[in-house]
Amino acid sequence: MKLSEIKNHLTTIEAVSFKLPTGENIPAHFHITEVGLVSKHFIDCGGTERFEKIVNFQLWNANDLDHRLQPQKLLSIIALSEKILGKEDLEIEVEYQSDTIGKYGLHFNGKDFVLVPKQTACLAQDNCVIPATKQKISLATLQEEKACCSPREGCC
Repeated sequence: MKLSEIKNHLTTIEAVSFKLPTGENIPAHFHITEVGLVSKHFIDCGGTERFEKIVNFQLWNANDLDHRLQPQKLLSIIALSEKILGKEDLEIEVEYQSDTIGKYGLHFNGKDFVLVPKQTACLAQDNCVIPATKQKISLATLQEEKACCSPREGCC
């Protein structure tokens, strides 16, 4: 989801709620502790130079059980971040604490913002030597090959 999309959704909803990929709700008293611009400059395993920029939201739960982030408040936080970080319409990545800091994509299901798992991948598929799929062979279908010689034949 891009920044412009979340801003549009925030104008149509009454409450801000996030769901984990499991369908479990993130507690309603969450805070957005960071809105950031993350730039990544790297090379892939094929040696191609790449650049990536995203908007990052960090969600955090505190002991502030009375806290509720309203759509208008989140819009004002985004507006402030755009004044400081710029107004590029970038993809959003959400950080949320699980076993470690998890990074998620973001979707909207008409009511809730849904955290979507992100996956690693090879960006240089055309240069990669790893086969796309591993061929499965049943051992029962393999034919027994005759050895060219055996220890009894004296050729080894």
